[in-house]
Parts: sequence; structure tokens; C-alpha cells
Amino acid sequence: MGEAKAKRERRLGREKLSKPISRSRFNLLAIGTRLSPAGFLYEEVAYWADVEERVIGLIARDITDNDYYWSLLARDRNGRFRSADFDASLRSAEYATVALRERIATAVTEDDLSVLGTQGDETNHPTDLLSVPGGTKPEDLHPNFRLLLETPGRAPARAVFRELGPWLAPSDPHFVKEFQTKQFDQRLWELYLWAMLRELGYDVTQPEAPDFHCRSPLAEFTVEATTCAPSVDGVLADHPEPKSKEEIREFLDHYMPMKFGGSLTSKLKKKNAAGESYWERGPGAEKPFVIAIADFHRPGGDGEVGSMTWTQEALWLYLFGSRIEWEFVDGSLSVRSVKIGSHKYKGKTVETGFFDLPGAENVSAVVFSNAGTLAKFDRMGVDAGYAPDDHRYFRIGMRLDPDPNAVVGTPFSDEIVADCSEGWSDEIQVFHNPNARLPLSLDAFAGTTQHRFEDGNHVAYSVGTPVLSSQTLIMRIVGDDQIEEASV
Repeated sequence: MGEAKAKRERRLGREKLSKPISRSRFNLLAIGTRLSPAGFLYEEVAYWADVEERVIGLIARDITDNDYYWSLLARDRNGRFRSADFDASLRSAEYATVALRERIATAVTEDDLSVLGTQGDETNHPTDLLSVPGGTKPEDLHPNFRLLLETPGRAPARAVFRELGPWLAPSDPHFVKEFQTKQFDQRLWELYLWAMLRELGYDVTQPEAPDFHCRSPLAEFTVEATTCAPSVDGVLADHPEPKSKEEIREFLDHYMPMKFGGSLTSKLKKKNAAGESYWERGPGAEKPFVIAIADFHRPGGDGEVGSMTWTQEALWLYLFGSRIEWEFVDGSLSVRSVKIGSHKYKGKTVETGFFDLPGAENVSAVVFSNAGTLAKFDRMGVDAGYAPDDHRYFRIGMRLDPDPNAVVGTPFSDEIVADCSEGWSDEIQVFHNPNARLPLSLDAFAGTTQHRFEDGNHVAYSVGTPVLSSQTLIMRIVGDDQIEEASV
């Protein structure tokens, strides 16, 4: 009895060295770890870590054999959580959990954690998105990067960037510098896309061009990222300030399609020194090619709503060359697609229908999101449990109304808390090219909102009630009062 009691007390003592963690926390810490076939082979059951989160662990069920395994992950020399040990063919989740917790205890009491996760493929210089090189002038930093670095309420976003950075090995050696200085929005969009593609289950590499090569059992394709930036010359530099319904309609029907068109057609026409287009280059040549676009031509901040929250209507107008018109017939909503001509603004005329342009048949789809902003990184950090104790986070906006007769979304107001299960891909919209030479299946972006033209009509597929547009409010608690710190 004495020996049994001693063994029990030892086990209980070692179990105090580990703790359960949420799926959201594990997903962030292991954001680059899973290989694409994993989701088809295993069902994840539980997640664990040591109390200081120096190592993390996973319990999963083998879908084929209906037995269990555990995996221990430790940081490699670049700071990425990688597989360090595992055991399989275990009879139950409970048995696997006991074994994993004992392995965690061994790792933190006996192993050298500086080498436990070493893989041998680490780079000499891991990507650190937040470390500013010595000698950098403060005025050279992008205003939004300074907000990220210096604002206490941005701690959740900083936690996210610390985990994303080590996984990135951009072919562009200027990536970090541009993220911190002149091209913050563009690089932020690429970081968002990488995280979104990883969440969708793809193995993602970064060739010289296009930006991403994505592979999984579902699909293989390449992605080139682009953004709408402020125009510095030409007629589009004279930005309108629409206020009335008529002015807003004119803005969305003409000015914004030109903005989207400029960014998209530049990618369509660009060739390298060898005369190759994006879809002809790199390991994804002759695979479906996708352009991912975001609108940063009028960033938000200082109480203003960024243009990306409401200009998406102009994108599908330009892509398909059709507008959606609707009316109620006998109490039911009737929708039809109507072809349009061209877009005109201050003497400038642009042909509509990007997917109908010569060469556009090589673009399988266009991906858009109005959520690739700092606010998204904050919310994902809060979801993973990195919110400061003296801050609260709220999201207000419009969701899709599932009523088939609805013509506007439904307003919502949510407090963002840990484990609210927000996804990187929640706001993604995929516009499939009806003329694509290499079309993408709906499965390639399963779970997102997807648009196709079928029998001459615009058809949208979505899951649940996705957010159409939103703002994130960060509140700092001061005594018994709450003071709004930022609206982004």
C-alpha cells in the first residue's frame, strides 16, 4: 500500500506540471505545424501544455483504426512548435492523455528544451516581425506598425505576429522592413492570407512568384496577393467623398471598379524577364491560379471606417460585368443579373468584366476579404487567450440574414472573448471565374462564401451567417469605468 500511495502521489505531482489548453490556443501556437493530410487521417481530441507553455501536446483518434495517439511539440531553433515525440496505437483517449502528461513532465524536468524540438532544417535568421533594427528612425515606421508595437490593447495581435513570424521564409528579403515601414498594409494582407490558407488545411510554401503555392488532398493552386492602394496621380487621385445615396452608387459603380481593375489587370499582364506570367511560374505552373485582393485605398482609423468594409460590392460588379437588381413579386424577392457596359470617371473609361478580358481565363478565381486588418489579428489573439486583463474587445457590424427575402444584413454586437472560435477564413469571399481554363472546385475553399455565375445568374454559397462588415472596438478598463481606446 505504501508503494502504491507513493506512486500515486508522484503521478499527481507530475500532473501538476501540465495543463489543458483550448483548441484556439493550440491552433495559434501550432499554426504552421500540421501537414495537409492530417485532417483526413486523425480527429483531434484534446490539447495540453506545460504550465509555462514551453512544450505543447495533442491527443488524436486515428479515424481508420479507431485508436489514439499523442504528439509532443517543442520549439525548434527558429521558435516554431514542431513534433518532438509521439506514440500511437493506444487503446483510449484517457490512456493517451496519461502518457502525454507524463511525457510533458519528463520534457520540462529532464530534457534540454533548447534542443528537444530541433529539426535540422531551421534557417539561420528566423523572421521576427516585431523586432525593429537598430538605427531605424521612429518617423520611418508606418503609423499602424507603431500602433501595433506601442498600444497596450494590441497585445493580442502582437502575440499572433510572434507566432506567425518564425514560420515565414519570404523570398523577398525586404518583407520585414516593408511590413514595419512603407508597405504595412500590403504585407499585413499577405500574412493574413498565409494564416487563412493554413487554417483551410493547405501546405503553403512561398516561391519567388506567385506569393503562395498551396497543396492538400483537396486541391493544388497558387495565389498572388495584391491590394488597392491610394492613387497618387491620374484622375483616380482625386478621390470622391460620396455622401448621398446617388453619390455612393456612382462611387461603387465607377470609381471603385477602376481601383480594383487597376490592381487586377496589372497582375494579369505582368511578366518576368523570361516572358512568363504568374500562372506559368514556379512549382504551381499549370495549376489553378488565384489572385487575392484587398482594398486599402482608404485605411480606417481615428474613428473612420476603412473603405474595405463597404466597397466589396464594386468588386463583383467589375469581375462579372453584371449588377444585381431585385424586386418583390407577390411578396417574394426576385433577383436578376443585368449586364453593364463600362465604368467611367472624369473622362476615364474602363471596360467592365475582368473575367471576360483576354488572358483572364488563366485566373481561376479572385479571393477577397474586408477583414485583413489589424483588428482581425487582435480578435484572433483574444480568441487564443492573449487579451490583457484590463482590456475588453467588442465587434459590431452586419451579418448575412438567412431569410431568402432579406435584402440587407442583420446588425450584431458581440464581445470578443477567449475560445469564441473565430476563424481566419470567416470573412473570405471567393469569386470563381466562369471562363477559367483551370477551374477550382467549391471544395478548395470549403466553408467560405463563394460566388459563381450559373446559367447567367450570380449564385452565392455560404455557411451559417458570415459577417458582411464590422468594426472592432478596444476598451481599456480604468477603475469602475470603461474608456474606449481604439476603434479599428
